[in-house]
Amino acid sequence: MKNDVPSHLLSGSDIDGSIGTVTPVPITVAAGDGIGPEIMQATLKVLQAAGARIAPETIEIGEQLYLQGHTSGIAPQCWDSLRRTRVLLKGPITTPSGRGYKSLNVTIRKTLGLYANVRPCVSYSPFVATRHPKLDIVIVRENEEDLYAGIEHRQTDQVVQCLKLITRPGCERIIRYAFEYARANGRRKITCMTKDNIMKMTDGLFHQVFDEIATGYPDIQTEHMIIDIGAARVATRPEQFDVIVTTNLYGDILSDIVAEMTGSVGLAGSANIGEHVAMFEAIHGSAPDIAGKGIANPSGLLLAAVMMLVHIRQPDVAARIHNAWLCTLEDGVFTADLAGHASSRLSRPFGSMDFADAIIERLGRTPRTLAPVSYQQAPEAAPAAVSAPTLSVQARARKSLLGVDVFVHQASTTPDALAAAIGSLSLPSLRLQMITNRGVKVWPQGFPETFCTDHWRCRFMAAEQGGEVAPADVVALLGALVGQGTDVIKTENLYAFDGVQGFALGQGQ
Repeated sequence: MKNDVPSHLLSGSDIDGSIGTVTPVPITVAAGDGIGPEIMQATLKVLQAAGARIAPETIEIGEQLYLQGHTSGIAPQCWDSLRRTRVLLKGPITTPSGRGYKSLNVTIRKTLGLYANVRPCVSYSPFVATRHPKLDIVIVRENEEDLYAGIEHRQTDQVVQCLKLITRPGCERIIRYAFEYARANGRRKITCMTKDNIMKMTDGLFHQVFDEIATGYPDIQTEHMIIDIGAARVATRPEQFDVIVTTNLYGDILSDIVAEMTGSVGLAGSANIGEHVAMFEAIHGSAPDIAGKGIANPSGLLLAAVMMLVHIRQPDVAARIHNAWLCTLEDGVFTADLAGHASSRLSRPFGSMDFADAIIERLGRTPRTLAPVSYQQAPEAAPAAVSAPTLSVQARARKSLLGVDVFVHQASTTPDALAAAIGSLSLPSLRLQMITNRGVKVWPQGFPETFCTDHWRCRFMAAEQGGEVAPADVVALLGALVGQGTDVIKTENLYAFDGVQGFALGQGQ
């Protein structure tokens, strides 16, 4: 078992507390919702018994804050604690159903710049039943961009959209973090997963930056896989993978799948790493169906707390807790969610606090079958590429405006009728080149079988082949369209950057 901790890549110089120091380190603690208070109580009990040198500051977040009118799930004063301690140990939260509520997890990650989500997933065979006893994978997930920007709009009666935003600085930061992580933790291979055979510009940028950065790490083996076949290979041959770096949505889905493959998603902790603040949490949800029963498994949050302890420069305590937890598994002590696993020899499953007490009883022991863990002291200064990522400096490209995509809302029409209505506008600088519906070209020469909604993209390009247009030409076009009664819902300018086309073709174009 590799003893990976993302905190080896964080600056210890910003954090008080080290081995031999009695000064407690302030941390912010948020129990969360559902089973959160129970597993947090169990986790803090273990940390205290193991001698963790921490001074918790408690804040309230989650469902009750939502219902009090804080639509982000956190009160303004709570941010003060996070800025002060720069460390958050967080329980799971419940986001109320319905509109108007934003994910608190996403809010915290984006507001505090927690750009890297790191999830080590390890199998604990033979004590926790799994079909993949050799699984040992770390998912490094970009944590701020992609569809999780949450920029969504309803545009017509039938169509809504969500914007997928991928930036070069965001790609560089997470990919360089993954390489530095692999090097610091003795990992030898990184797999990049995207869907750039379809999303050639967004996922294509992520893949391109991966290839660029990989040249600086000749000691690490690299590969790229399309996310669908990559996920399939992870599910069937996980031993082929070491570190996986990917975008936000893919990483979210993949990390839960891999955690479940270890035997239970309830055993996995995660770290959310930024340049200034770090958040540690279990990856599972708030499980309201068993809340208050005292039977929830605190393991995911406890292992997240182990990662936190290394981050705040207390690796001795981290190893003491982790080894005791492994001994507890070896002795067949399980909570209800794992009571049916192979090594469980108990007449009854342990409750949350009983399980914590069992770990405490084993403090100071090391496992006999599972590999014992040890954590190195975090360095006084982290690699600059990670604590303050070195991003490439790009000269501003020359932008050439080549045309404009005009999106219109039009029901009960046909592609030919729409083209006749808007293509007849007398504009010497722009001409209608193409109409798509849901990305598929329907004019000119579309197919009658193509299903169409009331949402149309009308692409106007410079009338002169290879020519450019002026912004005023676009404004004039929009004025003409609106003047004849066309319902324009959005536009996207079409640029070339240093002569390279900066927009995708339509499907079938």
